[in-house]
Amino acid sequence: MKQFIPNEPLVLGIDLGTSGARIAVINKEKSLKYFASTQYESGLDNCYDWQASCKHLISKIPLEIKNQIIACSVDGTSGTLMGCNEQGTPLSKALPYFHECMKKLDSLQEFEKVEKGFTKKNGSLARAFKLITLHGHQILLRHQADWISGWLLNDWSMGEEGNNLKLGWDYLKQSWPIEVEDFLGKKTLPTIVPSGSSMGTISPIVAKELNLPNTLEIIAGTTDSNAAVLATDASPSEGITILGSTIVIKRFTKTPIKDLGITNHKVCDQWLIGGASNAGCLVLNQFFSTENVIELSKQINTEYGSGLFYRPLPSRGERFPKYDPDLEPILKPRPVSDSLFLHGLLEGLSRIEAQGWEKFRNLGLGIPSKIITLGGGSRNPQWRKIREKLIGIPIRTCVKQPAEGVARIALKAIKK
Repeated sequence: MKQFIPNEPLVLGIDLGTSGARIAVINKEKSLKYFASTQYESGLDNCYDWQASCKHLISKIPLEIKNQIIACSVDGTSGTLMGCNEQGTPLSKALPYFHECMKKLDSLQEFEKVEKGFTKKNGSLARAFKLITLHGHQILLRHQADWISGWLLNDWSMGEEGNNLKLGWDYLKQSWPIEVEDFLGKKTLPTIVPSGSSMGTISPIVAKELNLPNTLEIIAGTTDSNAAVLATDASPSEGITILGSTIVIKRFTKTPIKDLGITNHKVCDQWLIGGASNAGCLVLNQFFSTENVIELSKQINTEYGSGLFYRPLPSRGERFPKYDPDLEPILKPRPVSDSLFLHGLLEGLSRIEAQGWEKFRNLGLGIPSKIITLGGGSRNPQWRKIREKLIGIPIRTCVKQPAEGVARIALKAIKK
């Protein structure tokens, strides 16, 4: 991190991930001035954990840096939904993005005409239905980043555009589909603001509690995977893979692309299209600790294939590159050798990524000149070699954090 300069305007990025929170403070040249991270105490479904993590991290920022922060942006896990009242008080635990609503959802079939996929058991609309069933139509439905932004503002009326696409927001028409409004109730849905736009000034009460400037502006952020992409400085010719709990691939484009399993976000005045598999590091964690993965990976000879052909989904259902809510995992046979088993899993994950890039090619995006990789899996050199072999595209690792990416959105407050 670079030397501290007095009176230099700084911005704060808050990244809310699956397992914990991270913050980054950068200047207008995008140089990192401060970074810190922490794990949630009880988990992603505890909204107060998100808040407590933010309070803990912000409290540790040196005062001389805090005093120069003029804006803040927040990102969160896409699809993690909670219900609160108008004062922001959570009414129950949040439903994480991977939460499957097992209740029969026949009454949601009318939403097939809004967009295929919204009615499935792993969609935000299904989670919204479950929360409304529990608490009624008077609740506010808010995604993770929107609830934390609301806390900073003491105003939970708004939601950032990208975080609400899975709930049905139509980015082309810039409106909620009438079917969504009628079923969920207009009151439950946030007023949508685009990524990069001002949501207002920090609440005086929160500013005092966190010892932040009371003029600090809250800028609408984005999803955690989009924030990660912004940190890479990727060019339009390059692709981005995020190897986190799930595998996410993304590319910048001039126009949005409509296709099943494809998301379109407008971030920093650019279209960013993406696809997210349900497979990822979460599958590895079902069988091995992080330390085991590191040690067993060292035993893998990447010059040879494992001879195993797994489909390493954490449970039934896939959304990208093939949309199939009934697709079953293939995790057998399991060999005696743990390193061989891990080898087969890494190959299976790499094939899913390769199929994703092939789908992008079929959609007219061409083959990326390079793949920039970030996330926990990007630090595994054996996995990288397996990926390069199966995908056939050069790969480089990005060490910058999503918190730096979302902080870049807050820079709009400096540059306007």
